[in-house]
Amino acid sequence: MPPKKQQVQEKIRLGRPGNTLKSGIVGLANVGKSTLFQAITKSTLGNPGNFPFATINPEESTVIVPDERYDWLCQYYKPKSQVPAILSVYDIAGLIKGASTGLGLGNAFLSHISVVDGIFQMVRCFDDKDITHVEGDVNPIRDLDIISSELRIKDIQTVQNSLAALKKETRRGGQSLEMKKLKEAEATTETLLEWLQEGDGKGPKPDDKDYQADMNYGKDVHTREWSPKEVEVINPLGLLTAKPVVYLANMSEEGYILATKLEQGLIKLEDFDTDQKKLIKHAIKVKKWMKDNAPDSELCFLSAAFEHRLSLMEDDAAALEECKRLNTYSALPKIITTMRAALDLASFFTTGEDEVRQWTIRKGIKAPAAAGVIHTDFEKTFIQAIAYNYSVLREYGDEASVKAAGKIMTKGKDYVVNDGDILLIKAGAAKK
Repeated sequence: MPPKKQQVQEKIRLGRPGNTLKSGIVGLANVGKSTLFQAITKSTLGNPGNFPFATINPEESTVIVPDERYDWLCQYYKPKSQVPAILSVYDIAGLIKGASTGLGLGNAFLSHISVVDGIFQMVRCFDDKDITHVEGDVNPIRDLDIISSELRIKDIQTVQNSLAALKKETRRGGQSLEMKKLKEAEATTETLLEWLQEGDGKGPKPDDKDYQADMNYGKDVHTREWSPKEVEVINPLGLLTAKPVVYLANMSEEGYILATKLEQGLIKLEDFDTDQKKLIKHAIKVKKWMKDNAPDSELCFLSAAFEHRLSLMEDDAAALEECKRLNTYSALPKIITTMRAALDLASFFTTGEDEVRQWTIRKGIKAPAAAGVIHTDFEKTFIQAIAYNYSVLREYGDEASVKAAGKIMTKGKDYVVNDGDILLIKAGAAKK
């Protein structure tokens, strides 16, 4: 008898299922969120201002996801219609210390964060006496701790309420399957609360005299590996710290240009003079903070002022020429693609002379679910997918050569779609 195939348990992700996920720009007041939002979305939405709560109601817009593969396919097919992938971005009002207890915009602010699936956590890393800071001075580490603590405190309140409700149910006792499930949920919720309050146990515990509820002792939910059963309990709570985070260090234009030259190897840190070191000192502190507090998250350097200046230029060619002149580049493509990766999103393509379209999917989904992104009926009536990857087409140069090499495959319902696949979906007629 051949050995039985071991079933691999499918990973359940923290957060909402689906492909149309949203990101939000979060941070203290006056750190450049609205300026970045206008630059990244190429819109006049948002309200940049040198005072707290210049933005109150969140603004939403979409950005095109930069992808060299999509650009190449459009050049190859020269289609009548071109439809790139997009990412939704929210500009959310500035947070202040005490938001979790109702200060500033309080619960309204936190509810705006709850509707997004991924967070751009933006901190100010530049000195400018003409731009006020809500905390009085520029200190990105303090700001990061404030943001993290406020989101975590709100989550602690949510989890405590859930735990109280579960304890009320489990007090009834009994041996039913329902009661067993409730007790498992209670145990998971207790573990969740402990993680939010104490994290890895390095800080004071809630019952210690040195413990302060507004200090940054606990850990965000997304920083721990949770089992599929635990995730099933966590997801309905809609916790703010369960969302993936991409950190943004907003620098001055001069500081950002220095940082990009460092990344390109055009200059070495030891060659910086005193004034140059001052321009990047805050961003370097953020990078060090992340090693201890968010080692699995990504950090992007940017200058919202520089991006805004580029966005006001005559066209993309003029902006590119300015970047070449300064030996630098726009941070926006990296910011967009980094968030897309943090949300665990991927792409497949449908191609032809009529249209080239890039579809957004969650990584690891099967062909019927991918077909459902095109049209919901296609998931129900899926028959098969004709598939080959963009990389194969790029390697062989044209469709005929790909076909001649036997690289075009017919796949069924169990096929897991790869990032960059080119698909032709075959489906039956929808039942009326």
